[in-house]
Amino acid sequence: MSTPPHAVTVIIPAYNEELSICDTVQELFQILEDTDFQFEILVVDDGSTDNTLHLAKSTPARVIKHDRNRGYGASLKSGILASIYNTIAIIDADRTYPCEALPEMVRILHRQRVSLVIGTRNSDKVHIPLLRRPAKWVISHLAQYIAGQPIADVNSGLRVFKKESVMPFFKILSDQFSFTTTQTLAMLCNNYRITNFTIDYLPRKGKSKIVPWDFINFIALILRLSMLFNPLKVFIPLAFTFFFFSGVKTFFDIFFAIRRVGWQEYSIFIHTTLSTSSLLLFLTGIQILLIGMMSDGLSRKIEQQVWGETADHVEEEPPDETTP
Repeated sequence: MSTPPHAVTVIIPAYNEELSICDTVQELFQILEDTDFQFEILVVDDGSTDNTLHLAKSTPARVIKHDRNRGYGASLKSGILASIYNTIAIIDADRTYPCEALPEMVRILHRQRVSLVIGTRNSDKVHIPLLRRPAKWVISHLAQYIAGQPIADVNSGLRVFKKESVMPFFKILSDQFSFTTTQTLAMLCNNYRITNFTIDYLPRKGKSKIVPWDFINFIALILRLSMLFNPLKVFIPLAFTFFFFSGVKTFFDIFFAIRRVGWQEYSIFIHTTLSTSSLLLFLTGIQILLIGMMSDGLSRKIEQQVWGETADHVEEEPPDETTP
């Protein structure tokens, strides 16, 4: 019996991408036409002020229009809700991601029975601006710490996933550029199976929509997500930092008290030893630790009530098979 073809919706969020939208759609259409896939290409125009909408309508893609600029993540959400297939692929309109990688990523999703395939930008042909690399390194390592496992590319904009796997987290997914970061962390922290596929990353056509202060927004987002999924990863190190400084301050308090009255005369019960700052540091550490424990309890309760039911199918191991 022949295997039924894969079916995929490819979502392309576009905001002022008149220089590249037609080329991107046409290339995707030709690539997918050469497969046995059932597919649709869905362009979400995010309130563009140039000719993007008109050009997108001239292509074979289905087009959704936002009346105003709502953000990268909001465009992806609109596309996900409007998609007709359960397998979703997303790719940027600016020609930075290789369209030819999508068919194999779709096959890997089904062959390996994973919930998300991320196109990881770590080949020899990766053109990430030098000024953005330190910020990317910080974001990646902070995300890995929160998730408790390596993440090859936390915010790649080329990925393939199952629609059913993203819907439990739909309300917490960001409407801005951090959509992909949120999705990656949410799925990893809830034990979804994720795999990577190495891709190139090419120079973009047109002007980048990412601004410098988005780095701060990314860091704030990851910390907020840690409060939701793994709050102890933040609260415990913070609490023990206060305990450490409290211990150091207490050591010096005792040292100087002994020097003042002499070792033979010194008694911790008689002489004033601990300073106010030592006690405040210790009590602050206790409070932070208690808040972290309360947050962890609330996080577990939310997980059970909202998306705990998704854990049944995500740990299933695929059968052994030879990759063609």
